[in-house]
Amino acid sequence: MVKALLLFSSCKKPYAPAVITSGSSVLVVEGTINAGADSTIIHLTHTIPISSPNGTQPPAELNATVTVESDANATYPLSEIGNGYYGSAGLNLSSANKYKLKIITTSNKIYESDFVPVKNSPPIDSVSYKPQTTNLQLNVSTHDPSNNTRYYRWEYDETWIIHSKYESILKLIKNPVDSIVTRPPSEQIYTCWQSEKSSDIVLGSTAKLSNDVMANYTFSVIPSTSEKFTDRFTVLVKQYALTPDAFNYYQELRKNTESLGTIFDPQPSSLTGNIHCTTNPSEQVIGYITAGTVSQVRIYINARDLPANANWIPNVPYSDCTYDTLYYNPPIKKPLYTIQNFLYTEVQMPIDRLQQPGAAHPYGYTGSSPFCVDCTLRGTNVKPAFWQDQ
Repeated sequence: MVKALLLFSSCKKPYAPAVITSGSSVLVVEGTINAGADSTIIHLTHTIPISSPNGTQPPAELNATVTVESDANATYPLSEIGNGYYGSAGLNLSSANKYKLKIITTSNKIYESDFVPVKNSPPIDSVSYKPQTTNLQLNVSTHDPSNNTRYYRWEYDETWIIHSKYESILKLIKNPVDSIVTRPPSEQIYTCWQSEKSSDIVLGSTAKLSNDVMANYTFSVIPSTSEKFTDRFTVLVKQYALTPDAFNYYQELRKNTESLGTIFDPQPSSLTGNIHCTTNPSEQVIGYITAGTVSQVRIYINARDLPANANWIPNVPYSDCTYDTLYYNPPIKKPLYTIQNFLYTEVQMPIDRLQQPGAAHPYGYTGSSPFCVDCTLRGTNVKPAFWQDQ
């Protein structure tokens, strides 16, 4: 039996599916026609081969002409924002009409979506959180008294505070000569904010229920050791109402992007969206345009309100950080630990002064690597406009 298995194994030949090496590029259209006062944002990119290196960004479709059109022949232009994004301030569209998206590229290709009805989202009743033993569940509740929504999609934006390992009160200036001076409050680098948009597809349906009610639907689960829970965390939840066809599209998209991995998983299916290339009907396009208003709710979570046990200790990336003492004239045991070697070369950043009582000048400084001192290497020290302090 063993020999047979070895013989079988030795006969395997590597196989590279055509999709991995294919150079074809498919237009991807992402976004929703916002019928209310909020902005409409459409993102145009192209697919990249599976064999592309990790971190490769999909190429953006630039300099296109993008418009929203109604079945009453009204036209609403979207302006180019940059990096493949096109947008407009609130369109305030009438729910009595249907709308489509039209795209004309610089290569004179024309893409159009089907006309879609306006599906306004009911309000979100609440967004809540529930700590578990090793994770935190984020839940959303909503309902439609008219029982007309039935199909829902959610997106969410997360933002949280991070801190550097060490708080620096000093900074290096290079001109006219290398000098270490007090860091002004406007340049603090101890507290920063990180943000992340949801990448998963979150769907819910009440089609099989007698009442159109979604109660405490879990849309995200975050490990209890996440750095997001170091200080203060916020999540903005956006809710969209879908037609049955749009819901089915997103279900297939979710299967294709999130459920693959083994032979027992659902296999890839051909995505049939509602966007078509009118200049080349055989060309594939990825995307599904919907129209409607969006409901949204933001909540904040403080670290002090979460369980205080070993399962809820944030995992921060500072295990290799060292706190060094650097001198103008180092002792014999540390001849290399000079300010010139570490701080003036920017190998490390200054943290605080070392100064004898009554002395006019410091005899050295504490320092550490930029990663351990400067939180702007991982986030921004500009507080977001929406941010509310505790």
